[in-house]
Amino acid sequence: MDFNVKRLAADAGTFLSRAVQFTEEKLGQAEKTELDAHLENLLVRAENTKQWTERIMKQTEVLLQPNPNVRLEEFVYEKLEKKAPTRLNNHDLLGQAMIESGNDFGPGTAYGNALIKCGETEKQIGGAERELIQSVAINFLTPFRNFLEGDFKTILKERKLLQVKRLDLDAAKTKLKKARMADARAAAEQELRMSQSEFDRQAEITRLLLEGVSSTHAHHLRCLNDFVEAQTTYYAQSYQYMVDLQKQLGSFPSTFSNNNQSSVSGGASISVPTISVSASLPSVSAGHGSSPASGGFNELRGSNGSRRARVLYDYDAASSSELSLLADEVIVVSSVPGMDSDWLMGERGSQKGKVPITYLELLN
Repeated sequence: MDFNVKRLAADAGTFLSRAVQFTEEKLGQAEKTELDAHLENLLVRAENTKQWTERIMKQTEVLLQPNPNVRLEEFVYEKLEKKAPTRLNNHDLLGQAMIESGNDFGPGTAYGNALIKCGETEKQIGGAERELIQSVAINFLTPFRNFLEGDFKTILKERKLLQVKRLDLDAAKTKLKKARMADARAAAEQELRMSQSEFDRQAEITRLLLEGVSSTHAHHLRCLNDFVEAQTTYYAQSYQYMVDLQKQLGSFPSTFSNNNQSSVSGGASISVPTISVSASLPSVSAGHGSSPASGGFNELRGSNGSRRARVLYDYDAASSSELSLLADEVIVVSSVPGMDSDWLMGERGSQKGKVPITYLELLN
């Protein structure tokens, strides 16, 4: 019990001497042992490394997940050591909406088919984005976080201990200066030697740890290369997906943005990149050049009569002067003087309007 009391009294005395030394230094009433320039530079570099690592990590997380609420939720799950629920990203959600709308409009129509193709590509990009996030989390963010929560905390701990040893050293110096009696001076000199030894030892430990930050920089450089490689892969995949999609959409009708594709020719898909525009749907150039009209259409124009015609492709009227068409329906067509050679006047019951001849096949 007496030993514990003495130990507590000694600890209290040491704490008090440190507090007095610290206070007098702040008031300019006591000298302070300065660290050597090399150690000071190492401390500054370590602190800068910590601050920039935190900032880079934060901005990387914002890049990967712009939604702050989702980031907070993921942080909570991480602290609770639980797996966050799988959620669709923005590309997934857009792709899902496009696919559902395409199925609603009909996969057999040009617009519906194009929506489905776009939706599938968006979901592919969504998958590539998840792979990017996973790769960056493992190869970039985790090593950065390990430095902050591991190596830097150790550096911080030893740095604080160095500060304590420095206060003890300066307190011992002050005590020696104030000692008047020979016995007191001898005791103060012994205390100073011990304090100096402990300070030098702690300074060396701290220096070795701080010099290890160079290895941290080298490791983080490799992580940075991994980060760039992951981004390169992601953007290359996304670019290739979009190039492939562009080729597929290139085989869709282009002159009329609302044209629908026919299911004629056995319902072959119009999205195959090798099928040309002219193969999937004849182009209509109203008012610009002549169409490859057959002899039947020439005869119809010359006779000023009317003929029955079967509709080859769905067609959405672009204006009130035109007539919308459905594939395989039969309408009556006639030639009107002064009308462009690519068009005829179509009639379906009481409905009447211009129709493109490339969407028609005359019947006997």
